[in-house]
Amino acid sequence: MEWVERLNSAINYMEENMSGDIDMEQVAKIACCGTYHFQRMFTYMAGMPLSEYIRKRKMSLAAVELQSDNKKVIDVSLKYGYDSPTAFNRAFKSVHGITPSQAKEVGIVLKAFPPISFRVMIKGEREMNYRIEKKEAFRIIGISIPLDKEIEKNFEVVPDMWQKAAVDGTIQKLAMNMDCDLKGLLGVSACNDENEWRYFIAVASNQQLDEELEEYIVPAATWAIFEGEGIHLSIQELEKRIVTEWLPSSGYEYANAPDIEVYSNQDPQNAKYEVWIPVVRKES
Repeated sequence: MEWVERLNSAINYMEENMSGDIDMEQVAKIACCGTYHFQRMFTYMAGMPLSEYIRKRKMSLAAVELQSDNKKVIDVSLKYGYDSPTAFNRAFKSVHGITPSQAKEVGIVLKAFPPISFRVMIKGEREMNYRIEKKEAFRIIGISIPLDKEIEKNFEVVPDMWQKAAVDGTIQKLAMNMDCDLKGLLGVSACNDENEWRYFIAVASNQQLDEELEEYIVPAATWAIFEGEGIHLSIQELEKRIVTEWLPSSGYEYANAPDIEVYSNQDPQNAKYEVWIPVVRKES
């Protein structure tokens, strides 16, 4: 399928640039999606964060060079983007369990991490309820934090943000400003004009801003909307199924717009929510 072929082309680009700078904007462009969307898709499909994959591949290639080419550790360190020998030593040991110097010894055991490749596997064990909706642009107000380029860090930071907002009264305040057809608390992953990804806890609202809140205009887009319920962590499971099961065979691909979570019931043990992903029809 074209979608999977583009992902594999993005992997090939990274392989060709493992010893140089990997331009994540170019990687995402090859995959025909945004950098944030690509990293999240990769994490769900590969079962590991993109940063971890790149580190393992670099250390796998570095080990081969240390053993077969008899290169100096400092030269290999610089080749794979580590200006600090200490940082290279730490990264190498985290993968192989030994230092780069030890890797040069005869008979030492090393780990090999071959390049990854994707293919579609149709599962179909459980049904997925979804609908496709076109929506005009709408305004949200709330609070936000920057999202880290290493997406796995966001899986820790975002839940902490929700907990703090519940304790300090922000969520209650937002609920009082909800005045649009779209009801519920929103979690919005959006890119601003500076190409910075931010996560908003917000509501759709036309109310006047106060100094404690900020606004963002969600652009007009077509959304694939999936329903879910259960504990909060089950959202990540639903998002993984959307990316790995629904998207490859849907006839759609990611569009350039935010991802949205809509929480109609905030009970953490019995949440009712929707996951919105922006989509466009694949070109025939």
